[in-house]
Amino acid sequence: MPDYLDDLRLAHVLADAADAGTMDRFKALDLKVETKPDMTPVSEADKAAEELIRGQLQRARPRDAILGEEYGVEGTGPRRWVIDPIDGTKNYVRGVPVWATLISLMEAGETGFQPVVGVVSAPALGRRWWAAKGHGAYSGRSLSAATRLHVSRVSDLSDASFAYSSLGGWEERGRLNGFLDLTRAVWRTRAYGDFWPYMMVAEGSIDMCAEPDLSLWDMAATAIVVTEAGGTFTGLDGRPGPHSGNAAASNGLLHDELLDHLNQRY
Repeated sequence: MPDYLDDLRLAHVLADAADAGTMDRFKALDLKVETKPDMTPVSEADKAAEELIRGQLQRARPRDAILGEEYGVEGTGPRRWVIDPIDGTKNYVRGVPVWATLISLMEAGETGFQPVVGVVSAPALGRRWWAAKGHGAYSGRSLSAATRLHVSRVSDLSDASFAYSSLGGWEERGRLNGFLDLTRAVWRTRAYGDFWPYMMVAEGSIDMCAEPDLSLWDMAATAIVVTEAGGTFTGLDGRPGPHSGNAAASNGLLHDELLDHLNQRY
């Protein structure tokens, strides 16, 4: 089996370059922000970070395909890099430090493309998380200065901490009642949002999280970090991986109960 460590090292180099650019424009008074056709914001920093990552990948991995939030798919083949240049753009443009660059390598297999490398870099928080298939998940300043991640061992819903992004999406999809039942059943809820709760699941500081509407680039990197930390990452339909258009992540012990609540429709 490939060890993917060269790809992981490259992903760190890409994240370093993106961090320098995004931090340079973070809180800039002249930051240019546009509205995309789906009515979500995109800043000049989003576009510049993706262009930078694409350029470096085209030189370092010319045979690999690239999928990015801002510029779509380029290339074909069994290996595809998936990029979200700034996950949390709404936070970024308002000066909230909870945003990250997500970089993942996905590889074709019997069950379709699955993530084999993931880096989640949140420079405004001073944090980075990463994983490679078969090598575990880590957090730290660099590959040589890192702590291995492990999900929690909480097995009772009444002792669990649950994170989410917002209420609106659950209501729009007819899942609000089940979602609210879950919030009443757990010990604690917090709306951290975006990439961060998945990283906290991987670290074991919370026990589960979910979002009702996501794109592949929102999930590819976070999915492998969670699973390599010993957790479970599926869609709300229970399908493993980042392919369902939504996500549920947990320490594994609570996953069935998490899905049972979130799939209630009444």
